[in-house]
Amino acid sequence: MAAPRAPLHLVTPVWSGGTWGIRGLSSAVAPEGNKKRTLLQLLCGYFSGVRVLREYQFRKQLQKVQKKNRSFTYIQDRYGPDIAGAYFILKLGGSVKFQGNEWMGPKDHGHSLDVLKLQAVPVEAVDASGCAINYQGLDNLLALKELRSLSLQRCPHVDDWCLSRLYLMANSLQELSVAGCPQVSERGLACLHHLQNLHRLDISDLPAVTNPSLTQILVEEMLPNCEVMGADWTHSLNPQPEDESQDIASPSAPSPSSRSSAG
Repeated sequence: MAAPRAPLHLVTPVWSGGTWGIRGLSSAVAPEGNKKRTLLQLLCGYFSGVRVLREYQFRKQLQKVQKKNRSFTYIQDRYGPDIAGAYFILKLGGSVKFQGNEWMGPKDHGHSLDVLKLQAVPVEAVDASGCAINYQGLDNLLALKELRSLSLQRCPHVDDWCLSRLYLMANSLQELSVAGCPQVSERGLACLHHLQNLHRLDISDLPAVTNPSLTQILVEEMLPNCEVMGADWTHSLNPQPEDESQDIASPSAPSPSSRSSAG
């Protein structure tokens, strides 16, 4: 007697975009891979859009900075370099001081007549702390022949290339601060060797300087007649253990010798 035949189960053909066949069944019953690919595509598109937006914002910000640092050639040709430099700094939000006069701040920018009255008076000090001055904007200051004090403290766009241009102020500049400028490194500080008339230089809080203590020593050798403000290199070259520093900070703490004798 013959064994009964097993029932034959036919697979329904599935349309797979152009051909009929069993292979199309996998996509119909297991769409998890497609879901993952779709989510990945969405995430890639999202982050790509964020990158494009950030690049656009960066370009707009760069254009804004470049516009602020345009050369005031028209004012310089008509009223002289000191008036042009003063207008430039006041418009950026900084302060200027003409010889024999009080400091003028951003609020004085609108009083153009008061500034023009000082056309024959040279600018002796500029405080551009925190301003968006860059390499191009320095063109408005390099023509100030009697500028004695210049503060570029915490200027985000001041870099080594900017410091390389300051040699044009070597005859007059006596005080300079580049403290807190994130783009100033040892290479830019090395360019200051031209400024032999400097009496005071502040190079503190420069994150791009890898060894502040050694850098300050080298700058002091480079400018022997200048007071260099920066890292406390004597403290950093002689670090004290934590327990000893606590003993010094606390007068009531016992000395190491007394602790050893007590033990």
